Amino acid sequence: MHTITTSQIDFNTISEIIRTNKKLSLSDEAKKNIIDCREYLDKKMASQKEPIYGVNTGFGSLCNVSIPEKDLEQLQKNLVMSHACGTGDEVPQEIVKLMLLLKIQALSYGKSGVQLQTVERLINFYNHDVLPIVYQLGSLGASGDLAPLAHLSLPLLGLGEVYYKGKKNKTADVLKQLNLQPIQLKSKEGLALLNGTQFMSAYGVWCILQTEKINNAADYIGAISLEAFDGRIDPFKPHIHAIRPHKGQMQTAANMRKLLEGSELIKRKKEHVQDPYSFRCMPQVHGASKDTFEYVKNIFLTEINSVTDNPTVFPEEDEIISGGNFHGQPLALGLDFLAIALAELGNISERRTYQLISGLRGLPSFLVTTPGLNSGFMIPQYTAASIVSQNKQLCTPASVDSIVSSNGQEDHVSMGANAATKCYKVVENVQRILAVELFNAAQALEFRRPLTSSPIIENLHTEYRKHVTFIKDDKVMFDEIEKSVQFIKQSSFVI
Repeated sequence: MHTITTSQIDFNTISEIIRTNKKLSLSDEAKKNIIDCREYLDKKMASQKEPIYGVNTGFGSLCNVSIPEKDLEQLQKNLVMSHACGTGDEVPQEIVKLMLLLKIQALSYGKSGVQLQTVERLINFYNHDVLPIVYQLGSLGASGDLAPLAHLSLPLLGLGEVYYKGKKNKTADVLKQLNLQPIQLKSKEGLALLNGTQFMSAYGVWCILQTEKINNAADYIGAISLEAFDGRIDPFKPHIHAIRPHKGQMQTAANMRKLLEGSELIKRKKEHVQDPYSFRCMPQVHGASKDTFEYVKNIFLTEINSVTDNPTVFPEEDEIISGGNFHGQPLALGLDFLAIALAELGNISERRTYQLISGLRGLPSFLVTTPGLNSGFMIPQYTAASIVSQNKQLCTPASVDSIVSSNGQEDHVSMGANAATKCYKVVENVQRILAVELFNAAQALEFRRPLTSSPIIENLHTEYRKHVTFIKDDKVMFDEIEKSVQFIKQSSFVI
């Protein structure tokens, strides 16, 4: 069980919650904050004559339209229904579950004016794997993720569809199975649910958790390729990096030295004076991506521990402030930057693959003993090149765009939701590019026998060979590439 508190949640905690399928609960402090905030809002509405945005007014450019007290609950229900305008592909269920977790975390701070039962129902959904159907397209990433969060919230009202026990169901049917009644939203609640950055944040958290492994996998696989290409150790010696001490660069060089420790191949005399950039510059290229990752990670660490709906309720200060914490600009820029950094790991990986199949340094052309009769590893490189090209297109920044919406009231938007879904695709693409490199590098390493690499690399190679065998003659390569992809996803790559 993980207890939601007002303390900061970090990525290790989120990873542990996901990995061990922990259930959620609210701390007593979080419950008190939620209840106190709601009670303050109710008292404020009873005593204040001036309109409060989103509480007793319309939304967006309709903010100057006052709503009678008798219609306030209907106003919130109308908001959720009318904003559920998502379309396109469904959001992966693992992302939806992260959205629920992050929305619960944000509401637990007691600045949103929601009912306790609303938050507890979201926790109930999370704990029972009642996962709303959410769509990828529809958010501008500025009033928060309005359309996706509306779809996330529909099941609270007994509307929409959810996945439950592995099947898509009408929400009303699932609520009956669980003996639950729809929530009757009070004033402000619909807005609290829909304003927020949990769509962008959930995608970002998922990408960050994957990038942790990808960074190490790129170093591991790059080291195998270096060994297979008969590369030199010189570019990884510590003193060359001490005079240009970027953190990621130094870390990558240290990783390579550790991975190559005890290798017969790396110690043998080399006929060539230097290696191509894709091998020699791994510390500089991989390292720059690592530094970018740390920068983006800090942005999201702040975001997932923030209140991002609007307006925000401050009982202690006796204020309800309409601001812009829902604006996704920090996330949009971060996601674009992360996608670029990841794409570069894929870009340099494909170049190493190309070098391995080129018939250089004693390796056979296309890494088969009888090229011509066999095409060998010719076309897997095509596949990697194709994915690299797609990544370049996906890395066109979404954050430089903005389209006016809500009749000019929302006149600058972040497009962070598009940055999020693009980054997700880049993560998947880079995993596949690295899988192709590993496929090639493991094959090429066999041609260096009887010399061996380091114990760390040889152990990984042995594990890999349990899933993907040496290619002697042409066969259907799709199967082997998919096995390689799964190997990367399931391996830890601890350095």
